[in-house]
Amino acid sequence: MFFHALRSPAILNPPVRVHLAQLNPTIGDIDGNTAAIIAAVKDATRQNADLVVTSELAVIGYPPRDLLLREGAGDRCMQAVEKIAALCTKTAALVGFPQPWPRGPRPLRNAVALCRNGKVEAIYAKRLLPTYDVFDEDRYFTPGDGPLVVEVGGEKVGVLVCEDIWRAEDANVRRGYSVDPIVELQLRGATFLAVLSASPFVVGKDARHQERLQFLAAKKLGIISVNQAGGNDDLVFDGRSRVLTRNGATLACLRGFAADSATIETRGLQGIAPTVTAPEAETVDAIVAGIRDYLGKTGHREALLGLSGGIDSAIVAALATLAIGGGNVTGVLMPSRYSSPGSIDDALDSAARLKLKASPTIPIEDAHRTLRATLQTALGDVAGVVDENVQSRIRGVILMALSNASDAIVLTTGNKSEIAVGYATLYGDMNGGLAPIGDVLKTNVYTLARWMNEHFEALGFDRAPIPESSITKTPSAELRPDQSDQDTLPLYETLDAIVAGWVEREESVDTIVKTAGIERALVERWCRAIDRMQYKRDQGAVSLKVSRRAFGRGRPMPVAGKTV
Repeated sequence: MFFHALRSPAILNPPVRVHLAQLNPTIGDIDGNTAAIIAAVKDATRQNADLVVTSELAVIGYPPRDLLLREGAGDRCMQAVEKIAALCTKTAALVGFPQPWPRGPRPLRNAVALCRNGKVEAIYAKRLLPTYDVFDEDRYFTPGDGPLVVEVGGEKVGVLVCEDIWRAEDANVRRGYSVDPIVELQLRGATFLAVLSASPFVVGKDARHQERLQFLAAKKLGIISVNQAGGNDDLVFDGRSRVLTRNGATLACLRGFAADSATIETRGLQGIAPTVTAPEAETVDAIVAGIRDYLGKTGHREALLGLSGGIDSAIVAALATLAIGGGNVTGVLMPSRYSSPGSIDDALDSAARLKLKASPTIPIEDAHRTLRATLQTALGDVAGVVDENVQSRIRGVILMALSNASDAIVLTTGNKSEIAVGYATLYGDMNGGLAPIGDVLKTNVYTLARWMNEHFEALGFDRAPIPESSITKTPSAELRPDQSDQDTLPLYETLDAIVAGWVEREESVDTIVKTAGIERALVERWCRAIDRMQYKRDQGAVSLKVSRRAFGRGRPMPVAGKTV
């Protein structure tokens, strides 16, 4: 079925004025999200815009997941769209929402309403429904069955939703879609594409978006691309909405990782150079937005974490400071008999550099001695991993007690490499509500720390935020005398090559051995460890996704299984 909302062609049309409404919705906050869309419509009307374009599922926010299955959710969203449409008397709007759809195999459609002349004039439903990585849209939605072309100010605007234009190419995933919505729009005479997206951030993906849009613009198609911004649970959305002319010139690109808006004329403006952002800058911006919105949308104003003096806790404290301000972050020192004076000094230095709200010192020695004696009565000798984990769990208890007392959320400080192989303690250092660097390999943690120190002024710090010795010293959990991470783990460069191959690219042992040049026995051992530790990850804190393949919802692996 083909949907149309065309008007008679005009002669010597002026440039179309498009208002990009790059929103940061809260999942399920239909009233709040609707209010933000209405504010955008009013703002656009004041600026004499012809068309407002929102992001995908803007009324309910993306990803709504099983909130879509709640009775009445789709009906409430439809009512919200009708409320928005009633205000669209001078300016049209394309509004993303879940449309009730009783006639299909799924109860809803991932839809866009054309709101114009005070009513919902037409509706388009997303054609290509992604079911890879973090996406499971076929669980909820019936795909659309035809294109929508809207005439606005003499331009024929073809409407698309996210995957309709990206086709999994931005995620480096192969999908053999049998339908090409863009070709259909071209056949219907579209001169511009309006794309409503909620495309989660991954390092490097924005460059692929820009490349894809320029490829389409070379086919004489102008592009209006609006992407959701901000963090929702494990996903971060980078915004960076943009407009491209039919000759490929970029007219505007909105800021990343936060709500923004602009009214742009689609013709007659000189293009700007596409922005190129360093991967370290992207990663920092994404994690900061993820922390900020995770706390803000869950109702937390403050955060706390254990400060060990190591690189991981130092960088998490710095990222939290950028997100919510050091005055809202508490770093807790919990030294044991094995804590070196240098580590304590580094932890205090980190707190001072970041101007943290507090940096209390709560020694664990008395609690450790008492608990160890109790366990020895039952178990005998508890030396080794039992005693090490006891220390970690005492620290976890302390942090959670402080959280209960203050309502501050605990940030865990584990990185992807350690989480991958289980070099972390359940109910100990894995305690917490959010793992900001849980998708950052250890070698990349060092890279980020050095980058943040080199760019401290641009980030808003008055000096380098990470103590230099936290970067340069040998990494250690300090749970026994003279401990080093490499007593248990291979060099992080080696481990990260294995994790990247096995987890991020899902390569076989053979491929990792060939491409990374690592001894087979070592690859096999740590690939088995990664798979065995799934039970820990299933109980861990939410990790902010920044890589193409993160632990969590997008990588549902069995716990009781064997390595393939």
